[in-house]
Amino acid sequence: MYPTQTSPDIEGVRRFHGHSCPGLTMGIRVSEIALREIGPHSPDEEVVCVAETDNCSVDAIQYFTGCTFGKGNLIHHDYGKNVFTFFRRSDGKAVRISARPDLGARSDPQEREIFDRMRAEEPVSDEDRRYFQQSREQRIQAILDAPLEDLFEVREVEIGMPDKARILKSIICAGCGESTMASRVRTFGGQPYCIPCFEALDRRL
Repeated sequence: MYPTQTSPDIEGVRRFHGHSCPGLTMGIRVSEIALREIGPHSPDEEVVCVAETDNCSVDAIQYFTGCTFGKGNLIHHDYGKNVFTFFRRSDGKAVRISARPDLGARSDPQEREIFDRMRAEEPVSDEDRRYFQQSREQRIQAILDAPLEDLFEVREVEIGMPDKARILKSIICAGCGESTMASRVRTFGGQPYCIPCFEALDRRL
């Protein structure tokens, strides 16, 4: 399996993300498929990922595949779906990786109930905390151990290659005086505005 529970890569991505959780672990397994089907860690824009979620899994994808927001080869579509499409620019190969819909039903209802109370800052007993941690660790290990086909549907797709990242000039906003990427500038009264300043103008009108 790539990578294993005790490998430096696993520990590295956990440090990068800040903690270990099932979502991050799903991203580790997505990365495993991407590296197998599309190719190795991308130092540039040869490999592109379109992520249809912004959950914990995306950090693992950035860490292992080299698809990052900063380089412009990680594109976010805010669809709220655990779906990731990877492209290889050299030959146009693309694979769509989607989490199987029954994965949520496999989680422990008691773990989820405790998690909801913790998120709501409600009182949680030490016993419940121990149960939550044990259940979560078991789920993380189960994701790492599972055959990939039990977690995801993987299929090659033929869709348009995303555009390469563009480096555009900056324009000074007439409202706040801050540099703003030209493609994000809005014009009002012949003056350039960043989006927050433009929206503030719109509210005042």
